[in-house]
Amino acid sequence: MTALTTLFPNKKIKKKNLVLGVLFAQMLLFSISPLNAWSKEDHDHEHEASEQHAPHHEDGDHDEHEDHVDHDDDGHDHGAHGEEDEHGHGEENASRIEGSMAQQVGIVTSMASSQELHQTITVYGAIVSAPEQLSHVRARFEGMVKSVKVTLGDRVKTGDVLAEIESNESLKTYAIRSPIAGRIVQRHANTGEVTKDQVLFSIANFDTVWAELRVYPAQQSSVTEGQAVHVLASNDSVKSTVDHIVPSMESPYLVARVKLANSKHALSPGLMIEARVETGRFSVPLAVVKDAVQTLGGRQGVFVKAGDEYRFTPLVLGKSDDHFYEVIDGLEANSQYVSENSYWVKADIEKSEAEHDH
Repeated sequence: MTALTTLFPNKKIKKKNLVLGVLFAQMLLFSISPLNAWSKEDHDHEHEASEQHAPHHEDGDHDEHEDHVDHDDDGHDHGAHGEEDEHGHGEENASRIEGSMAQQVGIVTSMASSQELHQTITVYGAIVSAPEQLSHVRARFEGMVKSVKVTLGDRVKTGDVLAEIESNESLKTYAIRSPIAGRIVQRHANTGEVTKDQVLFSIANFDTVWAELRVYPAQQSSVTEGQAVHVLASNDSVKSTVDHIVPSMESPYLVARVKLANSKHALSPGLMIEARVETGRFSVPLAVVKDAVQTLGGRQGVFVKAGDEYRFTPLVLGKSDDHFYEVIDGLEANSQYVSENSYWVKADIEKSEAEHDH
């Protein structure tokens, strides 16, 4: 240290250091200037590397530069995330399904338009036989049963022979015939038995049945004769009207009686049923089929079709009936949306998102 001080007095050392610093700065600027065409991120990393090789900078300048680098890095990360979010938003909640595949799985689209909704109330009851379609057959004259031609469950037509009876008075045999077409639901006659006034056969025709619906006091002001009714039973819906309303002798409710066509015999007497009585109608400017609405990401909406793409569109829904939802916001009129089998599109989107997460 003494030798160095002797050769280079303090002033000379400072002067020499200054000259070296200027030369080094010029070299540094010369080396950095070509990098100005690079991206900001690369410039920051090069500049940061230059700082590591330039220990002669003052601490204050170094800190300021670090702050500048950190700020640029944050901006770069934010931009990267922004691009990623933008890309994800473009891909999420949408599915591309070719027309042939959509047809194969039964995807059907409809046009969003105005609709008439039906206000209803729900009532419950049971199926009973139509009184005019039930017949109890007796023998006209007392005698002995000579033969029985039908058994329980048989279908008969009007005029078919049910049994033959030998009269006690005339000792002649006469036939008992079916007064209506229907099915044998009761049989109380066997060969050799003596007939008196008892019922031998009961025949019922179930092509027409009645629904007896209980209407409680809170509902009675809303239900009147002639209103449309949808009876739900056996996974089927039968439409009819309220035929008449009668009081119940032992209960506080009224009984609304509804005549139902039953050609398939799906409605059996004693079957418990649910029914929707239509109490009013109103029109809405835009509606979608109720089965089309799916929940995705905690939001309700439909899948709007554009070419082969089906994109989930969140909706603000209003009033509804058994078949439609009113659309308050989120969908334009005449939009093509998936109205049948929309769960296929939802399943495809959820599958794609699960694969993307992994």
